[in-house]
Amino acid sequence: MEWSDLEIVVITGMSGSGKSVALNALEDAGYYCVDNLPPELLRQFAELVRQNGMTRIAIAMDVRSASALPQLPGLLRVAQQMGVVVKPLFLDATTDTLVRRYSESRRKHPLSGQVTQTADGNAQDERRALVDAIELERELLGQLRELSHVIDSSLIRPAQLQSYVKTLIAAPGGQLTLVFESFAFKRGIPSDADFVFDVRMLPNPHYEHALRELTGMDAPVADYLRQQASVLQMQEQISQFLHSWLDTLVRDHRSYVTVAIGCTGGQHRSVYLVEQLYAHFHPKWNTLKRHREMDAIKQH
Repeated sequence: MEWSDLEIVVITGMSGSGKSVALNALEDAGYYCVDNLPPELLRQFAELVRQNGMTRIAIAMDVRSASALPQLPGLLRVAQQMGVVVKPLFLDATTDTLVRRYSESRRKHPLSGQVTQTADGNAQDERRALVDAIELERELLGQLRELSHVIDSSLIRPAQLQSYVKTLIAAPGGQLTLVFESFAFKRGIPSDADFVFDVRMLPNPHYEHALRELTGMDAPVADYLRQQASVLQMQEQISQFLHSWLDTLVRDHRSYVTVAIGCTGGQHRSVYLVEQLYAHFHPKWNTLKRHREMDAIKQH
C-alpha cells in the first residue's frame, strides 16, 4: 500500500471540548482510532497501520503531551509531503462553557497542577485556578488551532458534534471545503467562523404572522425574502466577497473556510442565505452547510 492511500485525521483541542465525542464519531465511521498518542510516535504508528493494510486512522492528541506538541505541525507537513491525506480538526469551546463542564463532571483539568492555587480552596479561588489552567492550555495549543479546522462545541449537542465531524471528514481531501453556517446572535457568535456576516438589518419574517413558525428552508419564507431588494443585495455582496478571495485562500493552503451568517434567532434570514449561498457555490467548490440552532432542535 502506498502512503498516498493513507488518511489521517488528527483531533486536538481544548480539554472538555468534545474530543472523545469526535473520536467516537470517527470510530463509527470506520476509522481506526487511538486516543492520546504521543506526537513523537506518529510516524511509527502510521507505518505500522500502513503495513497492516489499514487506510483510515484517527488520532486524538491533547495537552497531556504538551512537551511534544510543538513537533506535531512539522510531523504533519512531512506526512503530507509523503502523500498522506492529513485532516487536522481542533475542538474548541468558550472558557465559561469549559468551566461549567468541569464543574458538572468534577474532573480535574490536566494542567491544574501547573497553576497557582490558594490554600483555603474556596469556590472562587478554585474557579480562578481552573480559568488559569484553561487559558494556559489555549496558549499551548494556539499554533495547532491555527493549522486546523476549528469546530466550536460551546452551543451544540454531542449528537450535533458527531454529525459535523462525520460530514467534514467525508469531504474530499486536498481541496478547499467551504462551510456555510447559520446562527443566532442571541446565542453567541461561533468561534470557529473565519468570516461572520450580520444580517439582522434585513426584513424579518418573524413579524409576518403566517411565516413566524416557518424557517428559511420553507418556500413561503424563501419567497418573501427573495422579494426583498436588501436581501438580494446582501446575498450578492457576500458572494462577490467570497469569489474575490477564495482562490487566494487556496493559494494560502487553507483546507476549510467557515462562513457564518447570523440573524436574531437563527431561523429565517440566516438560514435562507446559507441555503442560497450553498446552492450558488456548490457547483464549483466542495461546499457544506449547517444550521446551528435548527440542528440543535433536530437532535433534541
